[in-house]
Amino acid sequence: MGGASRWWLHHSIEALAAELKALGGTLVLRRGDTLRELSRLLQETGADCVHCSRLYEPWANTQEERLNESLESSGASIKRFPGSLLFEPDQVKNQSGAPFKVFTPFWRHCRFSQPPSFPAAAPRDVRWYKGNLESEALASWGLKPESPDWARHWPELWRPGSAGAEQRLRDFLAGPVMDYSEGRNHPAREACSRLSPHLHFGEISPRAVWHAARNLSDSKPDSAEQVDKFLSELGWREFSHHLLYHFPTIDREPFKPQFRDFPWLGNEQALRAWQRGQTGYPIVDAGMRELWQTGYMHNRIRMVTASFLSKHLLVHWRAGARWFRDTLVDADLANNSCGWQWVAGSGADASPYFRIFNPVIQGEKFDEHGDYIRRWVPELAMLPDRYLNKPWEAPAAVLEAAGVSLGKNYPQPVVDHKSARESALAAYAALKAGDTQAAPPD
Repeated sequence: MGGASRWWLHHSIEALAAELKALGGTLVLRRGDTLRELSRLLQETGADCVHCSRLYEPWANTQEERLNESLESSGASIKRFPGSLLFEPDQVKNQSGAPFKVFTPFWRHCRFSQPPSFPAAAPRDVRWYKGNLESEALASWGLKPESPDWARHWPELWRPGSAGAEQRLRDFLAGPVMDYSEGRNHPAREACSRLSPHLHFGEISPRAVWHAARNLSDSKPDSAEQVDKFLSELGWREFSHHLLYHFPTIDREPFKPQFRDFPWLGNEQALRAWQRGQTGYPIVDAGMRELWQTGYMHNRIRMVTASFLSKHLLVHWRAGARWFRDTLVDADLANNSCGWQWVAGSGADASPYFRIFNPVIQGEKFDEHGDYIRRWVPELAMLPDRYLNKPWEAPAAVLEAAGVSLGKNYPQPVVDHKSARESALAAYAALKAGDTQAAPPD
């Protein structure tokens, strides 16, 4: 688990403990082998069943089968519930009985199947265990950063826990959703739900999100188009988990086998410039700095920055996925892996490899007034809009008036867009011709 996710986990556990305490219960924290610790708890409490939400990562089924076998031998059982997805991956299949590999027919199939059920209400009468159980202190887990505390201002940005998730959903449906279809492409607009970390950590059910959104479209018909678009993005989350479940190596191997031989450069210096938001391309740098400072990056900018790393710099998508996994509060194995493969061109239903985002055009089109860049790359704030996405084209007098010194307080571009695009297309052409060898950065 990456640093940003560890921070979120700490505060999510803290919120859960407080919620249970208010209901008369106590959250018990244990570390160690899952089977050993659960077996200990069963013996200590006299309980005969373990209840949990189902997981879909590649290791989950093996672990849960191991748990089931062991618990059954001791007279106990395990019950798994479908709480983290709208549709179970092993129940969504095409007409041939195989898993889907393309999003549109996958989502069409889901939309026309039985709609997700309403989430169960919280139980009113809970019989809590009255004995004393050994529990570790949350602080002893060392989940929060200390030296330095790079997340010290994050409590102002995020509210982990179920109450924060429910408030985020209410706020989104009360206004921003009405600008979702178009606004979600513009990083300076507040048009995204930012529910992803809450969904990842199980603080809110996707079924609760689904039905709240559906209730809005039923009561306000003019919101239907926006709600449908929002739910389709929730569908991409479903599709990513569907792929990871059926193709469990997708987090480390290209979905399209031919990309195993792609000639990645593995340039560590270029990777470092990208990570630090020092590529010389303002929209890319703005995204990478937003990520580092907030634990989040706007979805449009995730695509732009991922395309830049994998296609302009020819750095393996796995290196980018690792960085996102460490720095995103919503780092999710399925979404992260499938998103990176989609942009790199090697994934299921992927963007064609020859679709290479032009970072200048992306900035001019989706940050048309420069608000996003000026927020995250303040050294360029005084540049006129005309040069904001391409400061290297600004006359010396304009740069001087804006306080910009290329190569000193803001870097020159690490690559030339046109040359980098041609190199990427040449590498892809060589791959198709079969005359290249893989050179991954591992």
